[in-house]
Amino acid sequence: MLLRYKKAFEKISMGLLSFMPHEKDVKKLLETIQEYETNPNWHLFLWKKDEDLVGLVGVRMDNTDGIIQHLSVNPSHRGEGIGKEMLQSLTSILHTSSIQPTEEIKSFFEKSQIEKEED
Repeated sequence: MLLRYKKAFEKISMGLLSFMPHEKDVKKLLETIQEYETNPNWHLFLWKKDEDLVGLVGVRMDNTDGIIQHLSVNPSHRGEGIGKEMLQSLTSILHTSSIQPTEEIKSFFEKSQIEKEED
């Protein structure tokens, strides 16, 4: 289940973001979280599986287009389809005409789209 970010999720969000190559530095993590908390065009969601928050997806809205900036799944839950489920759930939560990835997550995004078509 995809949940909207709230301040209570800050530490777990920073932990999940730190799995992304460009978000390793604590200062950078704090800046990223601050941007999600203050910028009305940036939206952060966490994936809840059972009682645990195991994934995260961050989107920047550009008019009616959603641009996925961050996508991360706890390593112990990878390979379970959580990333794909998060992307599919985004379309029902965001009122957007399209969702596109940044270069950093483009290969995963394209792979998940191909798998979706095969289902």
